[in-house]
Parts: sequence; C-alpha cells; structure tokens
Amino acid sequence: MPSSESGIDYKHLATEIHRWGRELGFQQMGIGSVDLGEHEQHLQHWLKQGYHGEMDYLARHGTLRSRPDELLPGTLRVISARIDYLPPDTDCIRILNNPDKAYLSRYALGRDYHKLVRKRLSLLGKQIEEVVGAHGYRAFVDSAPILERALASRSGLGWIGKNTMLINRQAGSWFFLGELFTNLPLPLDSADTSDHCGSCTRCLEVCPTDAFVDAHRLDARRCISYLTIELKGAIPLELREAMGNRVFGCDDCQLVCPWNRFAKSSKENDFRPRHQLDSSDLAELFEWSEAQFLDRTAGSPIRRSGYNGWLRNLAVGLGNAPSSPRVIQALQARLGYENPMVLEHIHWALARHGVNPG
Repeated sequence: MPSSESGIDYKHLATEIHRWGRELGFQQMGIGSVDLGEHEQHLQHWLKQGYHGEMDYLARHGTLRSRPDELLPGTLRVISARIDYLPPDTDCIRILNNPDKAYLSRYALGRDYHKLVRKRLSLLGKQIEEVVGAHGYRAFVDSAPILERALASRSGLGWIGKNTMLINRQAGSWFFLGELFTNLPLPLDSADTSDHCGSCTRCLEVCPTDAFVDAHRLDARRCISYLTIELKGAIPLELREAMGNRVFGCDDCQLVCPWNRFAKSSKENDFRPRHQLDSSDLAELFEWSEAQFLDRTAGSPIRRSGYNGWLRNLAVGLGNAPSSPRVIQALQARLGYENPMVLEHIHWALARHGVNPG
C-alpha cells in the first residue's frame, strides 16, 4: 500500500514495526485508530459517578484523554505495545494466605517499568524514522492523559475484561502497556473487541472490598490499589479489615482470572523482585527507617505511596495479622511517630490486638 506522495510502503513498514517491537523485547505490537468514542462516553459517565475518588487528574484534561489527536496534534495511529511483567516463582497465593507476610502487587516488586518501556518505544520511533525520515511521533508510558487499555484494545492486543483489565487470549493480563503516537497512515491491525469473559464473574466476586459496582465498572474508592497508592489520607475504617495483608496494590482479580493460565513469566531482569519484597514480613518492612525506604525503593513504583503511606498501609496489615509479640512490639515502637494520620492507623492496629496504646 505505497503512498502516492512519498513512495513509502506502509503495509511493509507495519510488518517491520511488529518485528522491530519483538526484537526490542515487547511480546506484542498492535496498530490502532484514534477513534475512542464509546470509551470516551464510558469515562465521562464513570467520572460523573465520582468513582475516581481523589484522582482529580483523571477529570482534569477533559477530552484530551480519549482523543489522541488532541494530545498530540496530527496523530493518525497509535502503536500499542505490551510487555510481560510477572516475575517467576513469586508464589502469590502462599503470600496472600500468610497474614504475617506483606503482599505487594506483582508489578511493583522490581524496578519501575516506565523508563524501560519508554526507552524502547523511543528506539522504535527512531527505527521508523530511519525508513520514512522525520515524522511526528511520541512515546507514552502511563505518563500522560491516555486511555491506554482502550487504545490497546483498538490495536488488537486484547479486550477489556469485567475487572477493567486488558486481557489477551494468549497472555492473560500480567503485562505493561506503552504507546507510540504517530502521524503515519499505517494500516490498522484487526481489533478483537469481543468480550471473551463469557459468564465468568470470578474477578467480581473475589474482590476483598467489593469494589466492582458491576462488570466493567470499578468504584476506585473501594479498590485496594487506590487505597494503598492513590489515597493520601486515612483508609476508611470499614475497609481496613478486608485489606488483609495487601500493602501496595492488589492482584486478586487477576489471580482468579482463567485467562491468566496462559500468562508467561517475564524474562526482564528489571522486573525481578528486589530486597525480598515478594516474601517479606509485615513487621520487618514496618521497621524500615525513612532512609531505608528511600534507598530500597529507589527506581521502584512503591515510591508513589510515599513513606507515610507505606507505614499507614503496613499498620493496617499488622492490625490484620495474628497477635504475636513481634507484631505488637513493631507497632508499639512507632507510637512516637509524628504523623497523626499514620499514628491513628497504629492505634487502630494495636486496638485490634487488644492493646491500649496509652
């Protein structure tokens, strides 16, 4: 399909883009359109319901999030890429079932994925440039107002499941996404927009805090990922017990998804667990000083919670842990902590163990 003006064979270029993407370490590439009309309507309705909680940034940019050509004028296509992140041998269920252990979402165990994925997408843009010359492109990795799951679905990388995750029939949902906006009129990949979840509702039923209002509709204000990462204040009392030992994010709706039996472990060293974060005790992590936290979470998504958020989340986990001298001592050692919000969670946790903080 050569361009009559430029002589560029865009069909061949699209084939090369898929090949280059795989060579750069992505598991799959897809080329999609910028038309997200139905997803824009869904987003606006979701925002009007207030399901985004304190995430004001989701409403701040108007239609920019659902109209790629407004975010980067001239954009004709979005090249979506996915890269597996599930570390091998992380034994999620065993950690979740051990209330003395801290469960962190599997995506957060290693280094932050943003730089790695963005660098590779930028390299892809430069490879394209070597063929077509200067062109308008920009790489994004969860770093701008973008409906990345909708774009990935339009690019043929999967469908948006009942748990609002993008699901791929060959890979489940344990992967990161990134996008390369381009002004090139590349041929579109076939979008499989069918819902392959069928009658399965395991993800909706397993949610510890009942965050799903309905299929495809998540009330973020009840979601453990929101509570432990995005929320900056106190965690609502009525949700603390249900959080169990989940201290940064939550994977329950992915763990029960039947499609994740096809998920493959990541081969990226950057995504492998650091500092034994895949199997650490709650009390051990709670004892980290701020300097230790900053050192051991350097280049990690966990930094997003901040040190006070980290202690708050761990205090809830310790409040839900079985009573033991180790747990109680760890909590009592923090009774002089200066942050009132964190201190309130420590008092709550001690009360759960029948200890009067005094």
